[in-house]
Amino acid sequence: MRTDKMPKYNEMLWPTLQALKTTDGSASNQELLPKVIQIMEVPEEIQNVPHGAGPRTEVEYRLFWARYNLRKVGAIESSERGVWSITPSGRALTEPDVKKIPAQVREMFRKNRPKPDQDQEVPEGDNVVDESWQDQLISVLQAMPPDAFERLAQRILRESGFVKVEVKGKSGDGGIDGIGVLRVNLLSFQVFFQCKRYKGSVSAGAIRDFRGAMVGRTDKGLFITTGRFTADAKKEATRDGAPPIDLIDGEQLCEILKTLRLGVKAEMVEQVTVESDAFKGI
Repeated sequence: MRTDKMPKYNEMLWPTLQALKTTDGSASNQELLPKVIQIMEVPEEIQNVPHGAGPRTEVEYRLFWARYNLRKVGAIESSERGVWSITPSGRALTEPDVKKIPAQVREMFRKNRPKPDQDQEVPEGDNVVDESWQDQLISVLQAMPPDAFERLAQRILRESGFVKVEVKGKSGDGGIDGIGVLRVNLLSFQVFFQCKRYKGSVSAGAIRDFRGAMVGRTDKGLFITTGRFTADAKKEATRDGAPPIDLIDGEQLCEILKTLRLGVKAEMVEQVTVESDAFKGI
């Protein structure tokens, strides 16, 4: 497959700022990626090229480094929930300014490079650690037996408020891996779900097959994967006139497991700062 149209990370800096401006200044990773792809007009065959063994695509990987560089110079920032926002200084940047950022970041590293007897520390707040834990978690999930992964999906749904969650197991009903009931106040909805341990991309065809198994039985569907969904799959999931199917890709699955604390332990480090000025004039 030709990858000569694969955008370089430094080419994604300006489109990233533009994308954030079109989303009123903030966006999640899931919102930001398609906006950047749209602005840069990245062909679909390039969008689906995996980075190594996955689960990220090469475009996602390079967008990570674009965000990293923008964050290093204070043009964007992110919350604990992974929502990116553009800063006032980021809004003030021009396209020529943005082209200088990679050199500025390299200079930062050159100045902060440790001496031979020092260890290099991971820069605080750059999400480098978050990137690696997700990759590690996806590798663990992909190594699970199919029935164990289905039981994990069952546990996730129960922890998220579903009741009467049933896993079909080997007797899968036309591509339906399980059924659950989601109760919202006085209403309840039957939801069919499918869960696949993919390393690559889920195609639009897989979404159509899943919907075909749902027709006439429920209007709610949920597709969970350790991989990712192609652009066509996302369009098919929300196609007009067809029952919508909610999609959870590998990155979202990691965040859900982290939030639910299922196999993921997140520790908060207390930081204490003495504010000397507060003692003046006492």
